[in-house]
Amino acid sequence: MAGRNGQLKSVVIRSLRRFSERYFPEKATRSSMLDKEQEEASHFGYLDSFPVDVQFLIMTFLSPVDICNLGATCRYWRAMVRDPLLWKYFLLRDMPHWSSIDHLTMPDLDLLDAPLVSEHESLDDRKEEEEKNSELKCDYMSEYLKGCPSCRQQWLPSRPAYELLTSFLHYLMPSSEPRFAMFGPGMEEIDVSFVTRLMHAHDLLPVSGTSHRQINGIGSGISYLFNNQHKFNILTLYSTYGAEREKARLQKGSVSNKLFIFEGTDDAGHPVFTPAPQVQKVCQEVDGFIYVANAEPGEGDGASEAAQIRAVLNFVGDSTAKPLLVLSCVSREPEEASDGAKCRTPCVYVAKRLSLPQLSNRWMVQDTVAESLTGVLDGISWLLKSSGVKI
Repeated sequence: MAGRNGQLKSVVIRSLRRFSERYFPEKATRSSMLDKEQEEASHFGYLDSFPVDVQFLIMTFLSPVDICNLGATCRYWRAMVRDPLLWKYFLLRDMPHWSSIDHLTMPDLDLLDAPLVSEHESLDDRKEEEEKNSELKCDYMSEYLKGCPSCRQQWLPSRPAYELLTSFLHYLMPSSEPRFAMFGPGMEEIDVSFVTRLMHAHDLLPVSGTSHRQINGIGSGISYLFNNQHKFNILTLYSTYGAEREKARLQKGSVSNKLFIFEGTDDAGHPVFTPAPQVQKVCQEVDGFIYVANAEPGEGDGASEAAQIRAVLNFVGDSTAKPLLVLSCVSREPEEASDGAKCRTPCVYVAKRLSLPQLSNRWMVQDTVAESLTGVLDGISWLLKSSGVKI
């Protein structure tokens, strides 16, 4: 990744330099015009006088908002900050560090593999209409600003009137505590037990008891208290018995998943699963799902995981109304690698691995640490809001 970013950085600088020399030739020659320094100082700011590679270096230290503000200063900077290569570089550099992503903010990762304009073509040497068409194909700037945590709120669409009315009615007519089914390899494969830590984190999510609503073969689950006022219930679904799970974890092996029945493969060769009978009952009863994914580097079986998620979401006819929270979980706080990358699978790539962008349900992926439970409250807050709870 570091080598790819370094190569892209060089391409960005060449692109910016060609653009500057072609459309603002006076900027390239003014350094030799010593007798006109005072006149030029009245036309150009200090930042404009730097070489293009220095300008790019400065932009890498600016926040997205600052870069957009810079683009509003003049025609030159408006064109410079809209260079698609520049924002592709920012996407590749910053995406691994985003701690959450959802169905509204997920960038189109296929764009990262899409060809840009020719490397020998400058930024804005197209007519206005051609520029608009190109932006529609590879608008890396919009993709970045949509997904960047510091900017995404400004890009989220306003809530439709019917959603506001539904939320208000939920508030006026309190219902029984929302119930969620939790499953996934992140509960079973990593060294620190996420479920055990959750049950004993009384300062974070106090346990408020068990529900009176029993599900045969599953139980009643455990009820928690969010912000000391919102009760919710979690039904934990393990793939098999505890002894088998522990043996598989120690030996880095796999277990026979008793939650799903393998039905074969579809025309594309993807596995197809059906929920086991006891899980089918859960799918009908719950208000949403929590999938605990294993985000340790190199872990995860994307095809099977995605198929099992689709199996529980598609079992009930109105399942599109049920939100999915994915807790992208590692055992402990990951140390930063020498190149600055996180030693965990970034949440955007977890979303891609699980084929979440293809779902019609609302979903969110939240980075989580089992030992400290970092990120859990943010994920639960989103899940409760998506279930109609006013927080």
